[in-house]
Amino acid sequence: MATILEVAKRAGVSKATVSRVLSGNGYVSQETRDKVMRAVTETDFRPNLLARNLSVKSTQTIGLVVTNTLYSGNYFSELMSHSARMLEQQGRQLILADGKHSAAQERAAIDFLLDLRCDGIIIYPRFLTVDEMDEIIAQHKQPVLVVNRRLRQHHSYGIYADQKQIAAMAVKALIDLGHRDIAFITGSLDSPTGRERLAGYKAALEEQGIALRDALIAEGNWHAESGAQAAEFLLASGCGFSALVASNDEMALGAIRYLHTANIAVPAQVSVLGFDDIPLAPFTVPALSSVKIPVTEMVQEAIARLLAMLDGGDWQNADVFAASLMLRESVSSGPWAR
Repeated sequence: MATILEVAKRAGVSKATVSRVLSGNGYVSQETRDKVMRAVTETDFRPNLLARNLSVKSTQTIGLVVTNTLYSGNYFSELMSHSARMLEQQGRQLILADGKHSAAQERAAIDFLLDLRCDGIIIYPRFLTVDEMDEIIAQHKQPVLVVNRRLRQHHSYGIYADQKQIAAMAVKALIDLGHRDIAFITGSLDSPTGRERLAGYKAALEEQGIALRDALIAEGNWHAESGAQAAEFLLASGCGFSALVASNDEMALGAIRYLHTANIAVPAQVSVLGFDDIPLAPFTVPALSSVKIPVTEMVQEAIARLLAMLDGGDWQNADVFAASLMLRESVSSGPWAR
């Protein structure tokens, strides 16, 4: 691989001149600049990105940290596609770092992106606590924005939807339709979103004076197979239910599949509701009712706010992002409907 010294010799200039041309810092005549760029092409020279990043104030890169347990889901796809598209429009490059399986690994991913001199970082954390995120933000001058968490100290760095409140709203909608025996399939309970949606389910029942029955709660892990297994567990418990809420759409579809094999009609016998409103939801049979989380809007806000922090622009803290209830064929009125 060619070195900067070889480029300088071929162009007939000093190493310092080559560095000025490649970094864009300092005056270099157009004639000299053309000589250097020809030499770069002829020697197939590739600048050391890390060394360059150490010498300039801005790298025009934004880091994104997401745990790999989310890679296969629609949520991650939407997060990635909108982040990449918006940053491309701003002339910036997106760099993805894997948060893997623990808080320590999420922190290591942030440190990796900081070492690359990313101008700013967006993280969708699964394991780092709110207090740990506040600590990380306070320690670094590069802005670190957090999606799907409400921060205690650095409010303007957090963009979130209230998952507990959203889940409570969804369960109350079923109660208003005449359902009182409502089963619930959790997400992974090491996930803050999974815990908050379960808490919302419990809160809605309590608020409406409906006794909580543990037999109507089954644990899932976000995948369709776990939804089918949870539906099997719920039926085997012998505790009847007229509605079922799954913490995401994949598990809801798995549950519908198992209910079909058990000759239980949806929604005639059991109404089913999911979360995230995946693109497939309106096209299933029956069309899946779901809670639409405003992922696109949260990503847009995170990037707009981050760029404003970097470029000196103004922004207004958005209110908590609200979800929408998409009622389709998989939900009907319950036995207590008036």
